[in-house]
Amino acid sequence: MQVLKNFTPKILVIGDLMIDHYLWGSCERISPEAPVQVVDIAKETTVLGGAGNVINNLKALGANVSVSSVIGDDDNGLELVEMLRSINVDSSNLIVQKSRKTSKKSRIIAVSQQILRYDKESKSEIESESVKKIITSISSSIASYDAIILSDYGKGVLTPELCQGVISLAKENAVKVLVDPKGSDFSKYKGAYLLTPNKKEAILATNIDIKDDESLKEALLKLKKEVDLDISLITLSEDGIATYDKEVKKFPTVAKEVFDVTGAGDTVIASIAFALSAGKTIEETASFANLAAGVVVGKIGSATVTLDEIEEYEASLHKSTSDAHIKSFEDIAQIVNRCKANGKKVVFTNGCFDILHVGHVKYLQKAKSFGDILIVGLNSDDSVSRLKGPSRPINIAQDRAYILAALEAVDFVVPFEEDTPYNLIKMIKPNTLVKGGDYKDKNVVGTEFASNLKLVDFVNGKSTTKTIQKIEGKLC
Repeated sequence: MQVLKNFTPKILVIGDLMIDHYLWGSCERISPEAPVQVVDIAKETTVLGGAGNVINNLKALGANVSVSSVIGDDDNGLELVEMLRSINVDSSNLIVQKSRKTSKKSRIIAVSQQILRYDKESKSEIESESVKKIITSISSSIASYDAIILSDYGKGVLTPELCQGVISLAKENAVKVLVDPKGSDFSKYKGAYLLTPNKKEAILATNIDIKDDESLKEALLKLKKEVDLDISLITLSEDGIATYDKEVKKFPTVAKEVFDVTGAGDTVIASIAFALSAGKTIEETASFANLAAGVVVGKIGSATVTLDEIEEYEASLHKSTSDAHIKSFEDIAQIVNRCKANGKKVVFTNGCFDILHVGHVKYLQKAKSFGDILIVGLNSDDSVSRLKGPSRPINIAQDRAYILAALEAVDFVVPFEEDTPYNLIKMIKPNTLVKGGDYKDKNVVGTEFASNLKLVDFVNGKSTTKTIQKIEGKLC
């Protein structure tokens, strides 16, 4: 994940741009003019839609994004350009076609229920002159992009002429073209690096009923051959992602909760483009895209995901290495802020955890049960020596942290140098502070910064000291 955080790919998005417009209000009466609801509008919001949602996802991941499309010479077009500029997206490759309407979809929402949607847009293919202008506008800069995404929403921008012109130009400059396709005829995308059709789209495009691994392989092979793809890929909703390079590989989904799948396809192609641009393999890329989708389907509406959210989500699944769970003071401060903002309860405990034993594990499992995120403060080697004597610790802090971080109950480990975790607790301000049962009727450091304190009894006869004594032959 750190490689991705240190990388800012330059990605060009070409496709159907839209404005998603929402009118929010309440409804308490029926109109006397007709049997329809009267909605009292309280507020209006707008967000980028269509290919604009791909742009939002790329920006959230940290990419440098440019866009090329065709808009109308109208107020909606001016509004869309301003929305792009407000998030620092290069819109110099936008083409204005006077006969065209810029797409804007307006939704009336009352009591969390969509009552009506009305659209203003053009659906016909863009003029050939507009295609030529796009190709000309991007030709001088195309070699500077790490990837190009064609985001097809079927509104007429991605004509066969434009798709083939972009793909041909990109190949001449060794730039990968990734396509989120639309419709049943994928021939206009021929020569792209990969497509990201969902299962339903792949069935329509191949006329193969994907119902098992054999038919999935058949569909992947057919797409690869007929569309001349470098890599064939199909998204399988709750079953994850399937790819074919030299063989079929399936990457299962990692979503814990699904609230809304709106825009998940945009998140998938954005994350695939981002990871491939960073030099990740298709296997690493598919796994990364699954994680991104797992985060975004847990949100309401068309949503985006950040690298930090993906990292935290991966940590919560314990699919990452232990290193990813070991954090500095600065890192954990940011993580805690995000967790609390998302309504998660943070639990904190600390200790030396020198030789890990069953007592430690049961204690940590109980601590985790008090909230959503368990952070373990770990005494440094010098701190342990001061507390336990010069012969301790047996295991150095790096090893102790790594082993702790591998436990399912532990979300993050934060080493600290002081004798107590006072400063760490002060910074985290946990919802729950957990200590051992031997602290009953004793002063517990940091309680003033925690919402509540929980004491957990240790397992009888289990301790690092006794383990050491047994090793030394002092216990039978």
